[in-house]
Amino acid sequence: MRSTRFAALMLLCLTRFASSQPRYDLLLQGGHVIDPKNGISAVRDVAIKDGAIAAVGQRLAAADALKVVDVSGLYVTPGLVDIHVHVFAGTGERASYAGDSSLYPDGYTFRVGVTTVADAGCSGWRNFEAFKEHVIDRSKTRVLVFLNIVGNGMRGGKFENDLADMEAAPAAEMAKKYKGLIVGIKTAHYTGPEWTPVEHAVEAGTAAGIPVMVDFGNDHPERPLADLVTKKLRPGDIYTHCYSGLRHELDDTGHVNPGMIEGRKRGVIFDVGHGGGSFAWRIAMPAMQQKFFPDSISTDLHIGSMNSGMKDMLNVMDKFLAMGMSLDDVIVRSTWNPAKEIHHEELGNLSVGSPADVSVLRVETGKFGFTDMYGARLAGTQRLACELTVHNGKVVYDLNGITRPDWTTLPANYRETGNAAWDAVTPANGGGRAPAKK
Repeated sequence: MRSTRFAALMLLCLTRFASSQPRYDLLLQGGHVIDPKNGISAVRDVAIKDGAIAAVGQRLAAADALKVVDVSGLYVTPGLVDIHVHVFAGTGERASYAGDSSLYPDGYTFRVGVTTVADAGCSGWRNFEAFKEHVIDRSKTRVLVFLNIVGNGMRGGKFENDLADMEAAPAAEMAKKYKGLIVGIKTAHYTGPEWTPVEHAVEAGTAAGIPVMVDFGNDHPERPLADLVTKKLRPGDIYTHCYSGLRHELDDTGHVNPGMIEGRKRGVIFDVGHGGGSFAWRIAMPAMQQKFFPDSISTDLHIGSMNSGMKDMLNVMDKFLAMGMSLDDVIVRSTWNPAKEIHHEELGNLSVGSPADVSVLRVETGKFGFTDMYGARLAGTQRLACELTVHNGKVVYDLNGITRPDWTTLPANYRETGNAAWDAVTPANGGGRAPAKK
């Protein structure tokens, strides 16, 4: 009898405790949600619990949330997915994308709404695990990888032109060992006329069941772009730098290369990969006017692009707004499409149960200008700015402090203003100096 009463009392206590816990950790209220996967482009609330999307709906109850943020007048999208970056920094190797030409990701992602990146070939199978240990495992940004078909990775011409180091079998084995983290095979920068880099990359991709991304290197009549996208690549493989003009993306009459049109019909993916030298208005504008839109928008972020024509993910998205693409169409190419291309369909959407990666963006209006790889300018009237970024359910960037209380409402000796359930910005010690390590 006593044990029965005790069990009933415990059940009552647990029920009361559970009922006192908020249903949501974070509630974003009143924003215009753009979620292409689910066909949503309307004012909705987005609720987050335990690192996942918990609900998307109209007028979700504020009383159910630990933290409520008013995002009315702003756009709420899935966290942006940039599938072409270079982030294998820290080795100290000069003039190398497995070194000084790359950037640590966290300084260039959250502040522009990017929550996931894919490094595009900086490492090969020989140095991937060093990249993983020193950069990927230490980054807050979700870093995925296209593994270079060159075993030594993207370390300059001496390595990237070594046909003997383009082995499909060890690349495929490394990709299978880190399935889900390695999302594709990359070939890039090859200066010779042979098809070997592409053929071996496709062989590795086929063995590992992942796509290939191609930066086609130097233009050669022996290996025309049309043959690449109509004969060599498989459906789902990716041609990046599609508006560079370096490999006859437009023909002599100013029309989109017919091979690219046929390649798209076959299922080949066309990615922007802006970079410091792979995007020209004289190519992009005619292609857009001919309705040859990119499948995905990406930056090709590295030290040579971040302060030149490219700048950042939002700046590249701005360029497509300036060329007449709608915001909804820009968002799908920066979220859901790239997530599908790298076979991570849990990302790039706001479905209930998906990782709570969310970007809150403002559309600014005014007189703006955007430049290409040559410094040519296109005027625009819209520009995106990131107000808030949430990654795995926690606020990781907050431009104007919209998640924060006004300081005048806090105690005189206030320290912390956040809560671990939703906040990754406020240090655990309230912003004071961290204790020395012993």
